[in-house]
Amino acid sequence: MSKEQKAVEATYFSIIGNTCLAIIKGLAGFFGNSYALIADAIESTTDIFASFLVLFGIKYSNRPADENHPYGHGRAEPLITFLVVGFLITSATIIAYESIINIQQPHDLPKSWTLFVLGTIIIWKEYSFQKVMKRAVETNSSSLKADAWHHRSDAITSVAAFLGISIALIFGKGYEAADDWAALFASGFILYNSYLIFRPALGEIMDEHLYDDLIDHIRVVALTVDGIIGTEKCFIRKSGMKYHVDLHAVVNAEITVKRGHQLAHILKDTLRNEIPQLGHVLIHIEPDDE
Repeated sequence: MSKEQKAVEATYFSIIGNTCLAIIKGLAGFFGNSYALIADAIESTTDIFASFLVLFGIKYSNRPADENHPYGHGRAEPLITFLVVGFLITSATIIAYESIINIQQPHDLPKSWTLFVLGTIIIWKEYSFQKVMKRAVETNSSSLKADAWHHRSDAITSVAAFLGISIALIFGKGYEAADDWAALFASGFILYNSYLIFRPALGEIMDEHLYDDLIDHIRVVALTVDGIIGTEKCFIRKSGMKYHVDLHAVVNAEITVKRGHQLAHILKDTLRNEIPQLGHVLIHIEPDDE
């Protein structure tokens, strides 16, 4: 299975799961008198649209290079991540606003059976996070990582709702708003996670230096090529699921230009064979000063 297929499969998993959960949470929140669950349902609904954006981003960013995009379409992925963060911020704002309104208005206690619903949701969302994050790591997909964090933030908001409803039920009259305070806390956590998702995507767009381990790996592989004496500068920038590399390789100063050209091609092919996640590899030949 290709990286794109793995990423698409994980995204469909998110879409189906979030659709089912949005319905379950919404019904349980309405009939169980729990705004924290309704807030959870709102977040799951925005997650559905966010997952569709991730699906589009993965498919578009994996389109092959063309005349207008010689490095491919990979930069579409962090742009989609920014949109996903926008969905998260919007849902957090709505939840916070409605929570504050509900805190100021008297209402009935939540139903005790909503705790069983929340317990099941928490377990499922943590499983979903682990599954989607595993795929995100395997495919080097920033937007899929954002989708995974949707599941984790959903699990945390469900934990907050569980605690809020528990407090309301244990202490009874006068603590009805504990459920709403839990939803307000959840909105703050969603905003915090939005930053954690946004920051790496911004670094990707800005070609931030984040890949020391990969650079070390490239240097080790380069030295396995007969004729490559050493390496100097090595720059990496991520685009979609691929890493583009500019590498300065040191060779014997006495060899011909033709041999240096051959070594550059051999080195490029070796790197791409040994490290499949590499995209474009540009080799600059440097003569050995000694």
